[in-house]
Amino acid sequence: MSRLVIRDGEPLDAGATGAILGQSVRDHRWMPQLYSEAENIAHLGRLIDLGWVRVAVDGVIRGFLAREGAYVHALYVARGARGSGIGRRLIEDAKAQVDQLELHTFEANAGARRFYLRMGFAEAERSDGARNDEGLPDIRYVWQAGRDATSASRQRTGASA
Repeated sequence: MSRLVIRDGEPLDAGATGAILGQSVRDHRWMPQLYSEAENIAHLGRLIDLGWVRVAVDGVIRGFLAREGAYVHALYVARGARGSGIGRRLIEDAKAQVDQLELHTFEANAGARRFYLRMGFAEAERSDGARNDEGLPDIRYVWQAGRDATSASRQRTGASA
């Protein structure tokens, strides 16, 4: 395995990033499979064309993050590369670009929820899933430069240390 590089997504990356997205959906049995592999590739192609995608590459694409300004639309890591720090590297790359990040993850995705808390995000809101295509309850997380997620959660809930 060569050195991991984070770079802007390129048009020819749509196939690999679309495949990572599709595999992740299949790996999470609780997630409905709404889109075909071709639709995933076309979707990632559009996000790449918009300049929103950063990819983690070490000879092959291991993961990607799609971000529009402060909003993270997607963060996915390839099946064999999960748990190796690639998601952390992609989030750190995004944090280096902006002072605040916001994203949603599904309530059922306990691993992602733990990951975002470790990365300094604070839970900001929960919803019943009426606003996402999958119809699954989700949680909005926010990260702000220089702000500790634990203290932000305490302020939001009114709890004290």
